[in-house]
Amino acid sequence: MPPLSRRRFVRLAAGTGAAGLAGAIAGFRPASADDATLLRVERHDIEVDGKAAAVLGVRQPDGTPGLTVAADRRFRVELENRLAEDTLIHWHGLLPPYQQDGVPGISQPALPPGQRYAYDFALGHPGTYWMHSHQGLQEQRLLAAPLIVTDPAEAGLDEQPVVVLLGDFSFKDPAEILAGLRQRPAAGGSTAGSGAMAGMKMNGSGSMAGMKMDGSGSMAGMKMDLNDVDYDAYLANERTLADPEIVRVEPGGRVRLRLINGCSATNFVIDCGALTASLVAVDGQPVAPVAGSRFDLALAQRIDLRLTLPPGGGAFPILALREGDRARTGIVLATPGAAVTRLAAQGEVPAGRLTLELEQQLRPRVPPGRRPADRRLPLDLTGDMAAYRWGLNGKEYPDGSPLSVAKGERVEVEMRNRTRMSHPMHLHGHVFQVVAIDGRRFDGALRDTVLVPPKTAVTIAFDADNPGNWAFHCHHLYHMNAGMMGAVAYVNAA
Repeated sequence: MPPLSRRRFVRLAAGTGAAGLAGAIAGFRPASADDATLLRVERHDIEVDGKAAAVLGVRQPDGTPGLTVAADRRFRVELENRLAEDTLIHWHGLLPPYQQDGVPGISQPALPPGQRYAYDFALGHPGTYWMHSHQGLQEQRLLAAPLIVTDPAEAGLDEQPVVVLLGDFSFKDPAEILAGLRQRPAAGGSTAGSGAMAGMKMNGSGSMAGMKMDGSGSMAGMKMDLNDVDYDAYLANERTLADPEIVRVEPGGRVRLRLINGCSATNFVIDCGALTASLVAVDGQPVAPVAGSRFDLALAQRIDLRLTLPPGGGAFPILALREGDRARTGIVLATPGAAVTRLAAQGEVPAGRLTLELEQQLRPRVPPGRRPADRRLPLDLTGDMAAYRWGLNGKEYPDGSPLSVAKGERVEVEMRNRTRMSHPMHLHGHVFQVVAIDGRRFDGALRDTVLVPPKTAVTIAFDADNPGNWAFHCHHLYHMNAGMMGAVAYVNAA
């Protein structure tokens, strides 16, 4: 996350009233957590297609990544920083007090090397969540892990849980990737890491020669690439298809597949192959089941799929296909004795582009109560691909003003994407409902992250029931670090 400027800090603190942000940050201290689960942020080594790579992770002392906890327990965690640099972990999808949300400069200060923070708050709702760094570009170094909140009422279900955390990996330093995206090439040159502009001629203004710029700074009439970072590998549980995880399952058995898109810059289409799945939850929130074999999964989103294996057994790849590309990763569900054939890291045909077709089908299993909005807020998603600058309402972080809300309000935010790239928008500290797409109203799914495709408007509604100051941003790591970061600030947070 970009550093917090003094003027931005003062503006955000002023929006939180007598129990303001400044006092919360100044007064935050590690607490005693004798009964807490210890999570360590540390380096470890993995192998990526035969090459060693040092990555970051958040793991328990026995090496278990992340955390699984029952919903009737409290979230009691002690976070230890074993890195040689500051870090901080955000509990993505959980609803803590804002001082424990894990965003440097907005909710609490970064955790210095060798130090610990203690967290303690009610969980409440089961679901598939995750944890990841909100410090600089650490998320690109794979600093993420699953965070599964189980439902005690489902403890007796005859189904096998399988958790898959997807990631995109580069041997390059993340700062080098971002610098390459920001670099304007000379005429005839290319922008390192940016597939959108490679080989395009530039004129003296830095625009594409012969291309007309539209009001957003994008190229009018030009179809932009879906991906602006090309990676060395795409991972499922830190493994590629050269050596995928083989999950042993029983013939005729039932599986609950919890898929987490923990990538920094990659959307996926999930392909269940020969199996038909039932989509039963998105972003940890139950939905009316939707049957299918392919499901869109944008950055930071999660989907829960229920599968029943054929009684005859076999091997069943579950693949994540990179949006608009042939690259893929995944795992294999295999019954005992089943032959597992080698899977290529490139599919035969490119995956399609993510749309909102599935989003329009989703309905919450338990609909929230309807009520008119007390406050409606417009939010333009803006940017300039050529300069690689992104923002909200035309402002780049930290220069924009937070969206102001008051406790008890029903708030609607209409996000209009003025750019030619999609943006997965994530609101911290709240669950929202998708209530309109391009002005068409419907009672959509409950979520914490929604994809806003190019030239599209998506409206979300949430109840302002968790006072404080909350990050609201694009979850594409490089868009966020290039300016598409904002906040929701309560005016009556005392």
